[in-house]
Amino acid sequence: MRKPASQRARALVALAAAAVVATGCSAGSLTSSGGDGEGVTLSFLTSNGPEDIATAEGLAKAFMAQNEGVTVEVEQRPQGTEGDNLVKTRLATGDMADVFVYNSGSLLQALDPAQTLVPVTDQPWTKDLDKTFVDAVSGNGQVFGAPVGTVQAGAVMYNKAVYAQLGLKIPQTWDEFMANNAVIAERTDAAPVIQTYRETWTSQLFVLGDFRNVLQAEPSFPEQYTAGKVKYATSAAALRGFQHQQAVHDAGYMNEDFGSATYNDGLRMLAEGTGVQYPILTSAIGELVASHADAIDNIGVFALPGPDAATNGLTVWTPNAAYTPQTTQGPVRDAALRFLAFIASPAGCQAMTEAATPTGPYVVKGCELPADVPPAVQDVQEYLSRGAASPALEFLSPVKGPNLENLTVEVGSGIRSAEDAAALYDQDVAQQAQQLGLEGW
Repeated sequence: MRKPASQRARALVALAAAAVVATGCSAGSLTSSGGDGEGVTLSFLTSNGPEDIATAEGLAKAFMAQNEGVTVEVEQRPQGTEGDNLVKTRLATGDMADVFVYNSGSLLQALDPAQTLVPVTDQPWTKDLDKTFVDAVSGNGQVFGAPVGTVQAGAVMYNKAVYAQLGLKIPQTWDEFMANNAVIAERTDAAPVIQTYRETWTSQLFVLGDFRNVLQAEPSFPEQYTAGKVKYATSAAALRGFQHQQAVHDAGYMNEDFGSATYNDGLRMLAEGTGVQYPILTSAIGELVASHADAIDNIGVFALPGPDAATNGLTVWTPNAAYTPQTTQGPVRDAALRFLAFIASPAGCQAMTEAATPTGPYVVKGCELPADVPPAVQDVQEYLSRGAASPALEFLSPVKGPNLENLTVEVGSGIRSAEDAAALYDQDVAQQAQQLGLEGW
């Protein structure tokens, strides 16, 4: 049975905070594929973000060093809706890689994991995982995935140098945020809010990152939403994220090239200060370290502001996960399961840390973060340590529609109103809920 939202929120925040200070330990040795001596080759599919590729390659290299006779070949796929469709197609056609990285949470349920993925419920390493993460990679009483990466937040990354120059304070309410935007627009040539719709997935943060504020206003929202009793278009708290995105567009606070700008363009603007605030996943911290290391000390993080400063806090995501499809069989499956065990170990965490800058705490017992994490990571940890964080909706409900990113692009581009987009998203969600066989839809 799924925990109530408040319990699961406390579980995630407590475990995430504990992971920040957890003491590292060495991993036990892993046996090689052995047997016929001919070796085994594993295909390992990940998304094509630079940090995702670096992480996958780091894991593959470290695993191969401990497993003579096993070769791991990293493959890439697009991000966003295109990548989602590719994963579903490859699973449906029996052409999936031996290990692949995909979302935890509600989007996993759309893959029908009980029918398509190899369960790892009986693997001893699952006992060392954050309970909220385990819930996010489970279905039909079975566990399916190993965590790739760290806890991350949907938040506003901002240029601290511009904030200091203008004497701005971190906004805790939406009115304060819009007031800051007005000052930036009046006193600089920089874009107050960065948007990068060339890559549609980046458009969703005004809605998805606002869920902490929704949950504070309506604590029973996840249960009511799952039961089909509350909708985005009929909940004032849930609708607010769409309305905020429209308000930023209508006020002219976005970069002029928002429709063609890429994610990397957004990070460059943030680093240079030609854009001041970027609502985005904090996984971007690692990519800023890789591409704009000289600016990383000038980048901070604050939660998406809502109506009440007293309850303002971060919306957080558990990591993506590595899965093995049921089409992987025999010695290759055995090697794939050993690879999952490695990923979910302190040695795997260390390989990920060496490959890409951690952007939050790990969810594996015994994993530790380096002492010199960027200031933006410390900002995320500060919210977690004081309990000012809540899981994203997709970890509290199995319901999530696949077309949100297209609708938020339309709202942010002035093509569609917030109210119309929310209503269309409710229709999108209903289709998925019906596919899952949920009552009330």
